[in-house]
Amino acid sequence: MSRRRGAPVLRPARLGPPDIIRLGGTGLRTRPLRVFLSALGIAIGVAAMVAVVGISSSSRAEVDRELDSLGTNMLRVAPGQGTDGQKKPLPRDTVPMVQRIGPVEQVAATGAVKDASVYRNEHVPPGRTSSVEVAAAGPDLLATVGGRIHNGRWLRSATEQYPAVVLGAQAARRLDVHTPGTRLWLGGKWFSLVGVLKPVPLAPEIDQSALVGWRAAQTYLGFDGHPSTVYVRARDDRVKTVRDVLASTANPANPGEVLVSRPSDALAAREATESALTGLLLGLGGVALLVGGVGVGNTMVISVLERRPEIGLRRSLGATSGQIRGQFVAEALLLSALGGLGGTVLGTAITAGYAYLRDWPTEVPMWAAGAGMGVTLLIGALAGLYPAVRAGRLAPTQALAGT
Repeated sequence: MSRRRGAPVLRPARLGPPDIIRLGGTGLRTRPLRVFLSALGIAIGVAAMVAVVGISSSSRAEVDRELDSLGTNMLRVAPGQGTDGQKKPLPRDTVPMVQRIGPVEQVAATGAVKDASVYRNEHVPPGRTSSVEVAAAGPDLLATVGGRIHNGRWLRSATEQYPAVVLGAQAARRLDVHTPGTRLWLGGKWFSLVGVLKPVPLAPEIDQSALVGWRAAQTYLGFDGHPSTVYVRARDDRVKTVRDVLASTANPANPGEVLVSRPSDALAAREATESALTGLLLGLGGVALLVGGVGVGNTMVISVLERRPEIGLRRSLGATSGQIRGQFVAEALLLSALGGLGGTVLGTAITAGYAYLRDWPTEVPMWAAGAGMGVTLLIGALAGLYPAVRAGRLAPTQALAGT
């Protein structure tokens, strides 16, 4: 049939992005409970991912804060193994020899008192030491390792020659002794507790020790005077130089029997271990997000089946297949966006709460929130694509008939 001249040409109405978004929102409002449950699945996955990244970033920020406050310029010298496989003691004059190194700013040492144990009283059976080691220490130790007093005071030059003891943080907990003035049975003699330390991140071995004055250990406990660990603070720009000469300076006769380490490296290694765990948890969060995407796809498929009469009516009134597809894709994207936004807020709140409980700085990278929303929208688009194509293929008569 030929078209008459001057007859109007009918074209389907064009829907702009705002119209499509409005249609998608209308479809979601008609099923609030189903929408909430589907969005919740997405939100759980996004919250898991954001919280894992946020907690990991907050942990790294705490490590950086610790290193800034404690410094990365401390080196640790300890006895190494000789050719016979036995640990060789450091020379008695290790500390004064290390002090001669130009860039060295502070030196302090502890010495293991091998034949002494500490107990709450003389009635505790021998051997039940609660894994607390006894060590000799000098007045400069606390400042060198960056330690702080929790209760009481530190050993001073005037008191280190008397039977006084300072407990590390873990040692105090194991012995259940926290009050200065308490008497402890140490090496078969009574020692008075003068202080309890806070945890020392760069020297965790001190946390498990009962520390007595260097001269007191020699006088009362038979200490041989050999340092077991030497802590060295060097200039920040000369740490590597000092590290290279430290072994030969500490034990010139046998430098190969000396172990030199940098305690801040242990904190960095701990951070790397936590990063590996973060990768595993991110994988679990991704699985949860994928499950949420399957929930979105299921919701959209059911929606197409339930709304066939609506689709048929819109098609009979002139809506094109592309417009129908756009409506259902928009619904899936809006549903995913709701879940993504809720999950981002929830994950940030979890991170802030956990950081507050651990006294960490709260840090949630912006890329984590952006990546969470981006992945959510991508999954939502893929989940809604098949139902949208299926809805667009429905013929008006078939949809209106409900078959």
